[in-house]
Amino acid sequence: MTTSPTARLAYERQHAADWSAKILPLRRQAEVRDAWLEERLRTVLPEVMRREGIDMWLVVAREYNEDPVLMSLLPATMMSARRRTILVFHAPSDGEFEALAIANAGIGLDRHYRAMWDKSRTEQAAETQAACLRRVVEERAPRRIGINVAEHFAFGDGLTKFEHDALMAALGDALAARTVSAERLAVGWLERRTTGELDAAPGINLIAHGIIGEAFSSRLIHPGVTTALDVAWWLRQRVNALGLTCWFQPTVSIQRQGEHVGDIGASPDEVIRPGDFLHCDFGLHYLGLATDTQQNAYVLRLGEEVAPAGLRAALATANAQQDLLAQCMVAGRSGNEILADVLRAMRAAGIEGRMYTHPIGFHGHGAGPMIGMYDQQASVPGRGDLPLHDDTLYSFEMFAEVAVPEWDGQRVKCATEQIVAFTGGRVHFLGGRQTELHLIC
Repeated sequence: MTTSPTARLAYERQHAADWSAKILPLRRQAEVRDAWLEERLRTVLPEVMRREGIDMWLVVAREYNEDPVLMSLLPATMMSARRRTILVFHAPSDGEFEALAIANAGIGLDRHYRAMWDKSRTEQAAETQAACLRRVVEERAPRRIGINVAEHFAFGDGLTKFEHDALMAALGDALAARTVSAERLAVGWLERRTTGELDAAPGINLIAHGIIGEAFSSRLIHPGVTTALDVAWWLRQRVNALGLTCWFQPTVSIQRQGEHVGDIGASPDEVIRPGDFLHCDFGLHYLGLATDTQQNAYVLRLGEEVAPAGLRAALATANAQQDLLAQCMVAGRSGNEILADVLRAMRAAGIEGRMYTHPIGFHGHGAGPMIGMYDQQASVPGRGDLPLHDDTLYSFEMFAEVAVPEWDGQRVKCATEQIVAFTGGRVHFLGGRQTELHLIC
């Protein structure tokens, strides 16, 4: 596990950063995302299709009822399917990979997909879309045709009932008999990151860390005046002002000596006071990739210059919990195997808490093996059975529960969440990680 000196320096100075200077204009964002798509179609998809033993993948979706995997396959200027959009991917074991489109003309697919349907924008084609699909499939004679029907992952279950029935009719009985679930293919496509994406991921997470640094500071929080809900909405407003989006409503929680103010993950409309232990959960989207971050802060009382030692020890315990998970991450092991190992390691270290780490990428709760869930600490059937692959991103999400001597032994949850890259068989914390509490006066 590594945190580079450069990332650490940037993390420590984040409170002074102007993050708007780092964010590209929309046109440049689209160019970056389209270049990544081109690289992914050329490298990631053929490899994953062959690994999963599927030589043809059909992705079918209608406008405004998109398959969840579809948007990751479209160029940045396409914001939805158009009418019915059909993408066909062919990866024969001994032939050239093809990315084909059977869709209305002029909708923006041409740079990345070879058009197979002789359809103009204004005139009907001599061949129906269904007939074109059948011809394209028959000409390539695939052995196994992947379609998006799945039990465990929504990412691989985007083929609606009507579209499934129409697809089977279009293929005919002989070809329909060759269809198989593309669940693991869809997951593999979504979870794998390219070199370009891995290069950019630390900077994207620095933006998220920087925004939290602005929120958890005296520049924003006025003890005795500002509420937790004010800070949560400020986070969302700040992201909006930067031209980005949150993928869930941010939360800011309060833990307070001698009182129960609410659970972690809630934003009470309660005024923040000196002595409060604050927590945030915050995620944004930039360049098509999601972040998911939880950090903690302390509001200094009069005369204090540092947080109580017990709260600082709670964060140190949470960092140790992260380190134990990093040590258990081994390529090829399932999420459930990793979960069992890290829980054993936590018990041996005397760490009380829970582990609910998830993949992240195009989606905040991304595709790949789950390593526990908040309410499933024994195992996660199905979603926890997938193996860990290299060149993937994970959201290290967990909490440690610690008694604080200065609070008369009151127990606090130190919940943390930190994006890591698993690449080269190692865990790398992206954009630094929180090892000291944010201090607010």
